[in-house]
Amino acid sequence: MQPVVTADEMRALDRATIEDVGIPGVTLMETAGRGVAEVAIRMLGAQRGPVAVVCGPGNNGGDGFVVTRVLRDRGLDAVAYLAVAREGIKGDALAHLAILERAGGVVRSIATPEQLAEVGDAITAAVLAVDALFGIGALRAIEGHLAEVVAQVNTARMRLAVDLPSGLDADTGRVSGAVVEAHRTATMGALKIALVSSPGFARCGAIDVVDIGIPAGVVTTAAVRAGLIEEADVARWLPRPGPLDHKGTRGHVLVVGGAVGGDGLSMRGAGRLAAAAALRAGAGLVTLAGDGDVTAPDSVMTRSLDADAGTQASAAVSSIDSALAAALEGKSAVVIGPGLGTSEVAARRVATVLAAGISVVLDADALNLLAADPTAIARAAGPVVITPHPGEAGRLLGTGTAAVEADRLGAARALAAATKAVVVLKGARTIVVDGTIGDDHCAINPTGGPALATGGSGDVLAGAIGALLAQGVAAGDAARAAVFVHGRAGEALEAVHGRGAMSSELPLAIAAAIRQLAR
Repeated sequence: MQPVVTADEMRALDRATIEDVGIPGVTLMETAGRGVAEVAIRMLGAQRGPVAVVCGPGNNGGDGFVVTRVLRDRGLDAVAYLAVAREGIKGDALAHLAILERAGGVVRSIATPEQLAEVGDAITAAVLAVDALFGIGALRAIEGHLAEVVAQVNTARMRLAVDLPSGLDADTGRVSGAVVEAHRTATMGALKIALVSSPGFARCGAIDVVDIGIPAGVVTTAAVRAGLIEEADVARWLPRPGPLDHKGTRGHVLVVGGAVGGDGLSMRGAGRLAAAAALRAGAGLVTLAGDGDVTAPDSVMTRSLDADAGTQASAAVSSIDSALAAALEGKSAVVIGPGLGTSEVAARRVATVLAAGISVVLDADALNLLAADPTAIARAAGPVVITPHPGEAGRLLGTGTAAVEADRLGAARALAAATKAVVVLKGARTIVVDGTIGDDHCAINPTGGPALATGGSGDVLAGAIGALLAQGVAAGDAARAAVFVHGRAGEALEAVHGRGAMSSELPLAIAAAIRQLAR
């Protein structure tokens, strides 16, 4: 996985490079600025015209001074706009400001509202505006005059952020004041959490990681607690087909769902989607179990759990559903929750699965049933993967959806610690944390898109995870691989159908994505 760092982790990498390796900070800044300038030149292409480099205090502004000088050396009309008083520039940034001026560079002050009013139109008229205001250095919301500076930057036709769009919280992607809406971001040394996770990634545009000279050994030995899933990772996690494969060697998935709601609405489609996905993700056998007359595509076996008999036993007498216990025999993995309902019978079925010692995926209604006692997940007899959306995660944590969305990585880690399960926190840039091994490392999934914003896509994901578990893939790897191929399938459907893609089309697209990655 590609390392993804917090602001503090990035500062530690910088310190290690300067103090332990011996590369001076002023040299790192020069290298960083030159790398950003190359990204700017690629953005401009054949276009020529003024470039506005808007600089703040600290290292981000220092990078901006180097960018301005390098672009001018390449024949471009680049001007540095200083958004803070000159006396606020210190250290390496001040050294590069002096170098820029001695080299004949143009520096204009926009440190006051009057100065911004006088020259702000030049920023709007620029072919490219470079945001070198704060990057990861912003410690509070951008307000007042600096918010007006950000608004001016956002009027430019093309916008390139240095390290991170100013105004984003580097560790969560939250915005509490003004923020630069970048078309592209050139980040230093390593990806930052806000660049690749929700909601921050939506404001960053395309991402370029600029090599600033931090030795690879410094990054690999650092205590980095997040990573971006890559194709090579998924290819390694996916099971490999063999010439002696048969249906018995590829595992048997049981999908438990298919209830009829008290309002008369059928919830059977969710289970059918999960079952189809399990087959398309490579399971040798799939059985869909539910109440009454269970129907499924021909390739999926069915089993009735006889709801009438189940209701005869009071939960006080037995917490085990005997019909389901029989259905679990010989199964390799279980997916329970899609279309399950939240009745007393459904609760007993969840308890039965958790006691069976089989790898299990808990989704949808299964999570709602466990919200009152999420520690029951930690007491499961076998490995558990849970796949909550933010609302379900909020109920499990007792915090609510808003709190989860405010710090998605923190919420996923907290849920993994509480449940000792592999947590798949769904949403844009799904996060996976493997609580089965006590690890708080967050794997961030880069695939997916709006085509997945439709009913049933989560049921498909649950089925795909179940299939990989059934084929012997470790729980954490199964979850990470499944969210990647699920997202890749969504991208393929979006390319053809746009927002008209249906969740019933996802299983076949998942099979195609797995085939491509496994090659």
